Amino acid sequence: MKKQTLAQRINIIRAGVMGSNDGILSVAGIVIGVAGATSNTFSIFISGIAGMIAGTVSMAMGEYVSVNSESDSQKNAVERQKVALRDNYQTEFNIVKEKYMNSGISDELATKATTEMMNNDALVTTVREKYGFNVNQFTSPYAAAIASMVSFPTGSILPLVAISLFPANIKVVATFIAVLIALSLTGYAAAMLSNANRLKSTLRNVASGMLTMLVTYLIGLLVGSLA
Repeated sequence: MKKQTLAQRINIIRAGVMGSNDGILSVAGIVIGVAGATSNTFSIFISGIAGMIAGTVSMAMGEYVSVNSESDSQKNAVERQKVALRDNYQTEFNIVKEKYMNSGISDELATKATTEMMNNDALVTTVREKYGFNVNQFTSPYAAAIASMVSFPTGSILPLVAISLFPANIKVVATFIAVLIALSLTGYAAAMLSNANRLKSTLRNVASGMLTMLVTYLIGLLVGSLA
């Protein structure tokens, strides 16, 4: 089996982190919404289990299709680049050279760097510079799907356990707090993997979780009052 690159491993880890985040948020929204409509613990738990199963399948299939589509697009780009290099090598050379010059490198140094890299591997060089990815470093759709399939139910365990085990008078508040803490952790982890702003990513994740749970709980209260 071919060893995965760091970029491929990070993409799979990112799929796992986001799957866990979605599991926390989706199932929290369901169980808190149902808790707003009824205090029956069994009904709340069954609703959460149903959401967990549906979300697991949906996330795994969605990740599989998404990564496959991206991989197909990248492979098509590689094939187009092979034709471009065969038919218009000098044009492709100039594209790479111009990109280096636009970054502040002198004409002489850009020519030398482009020549060395194109002589070493013209396909890898031009694909990287034109399309922004590395040849033969495609993320496995199966690995991404499995990561989501495992991480989604793992994340959903937290709101399920919280809403089921805490006393009736504090279960909604306790679940709300537990979920916000978990979302802050997954938001921070996702930001680290994406090299994004940690604080903004975490706050955005927590805010979306708060909004989701508040909306579903209020809808649950409305439905419960009409029942």
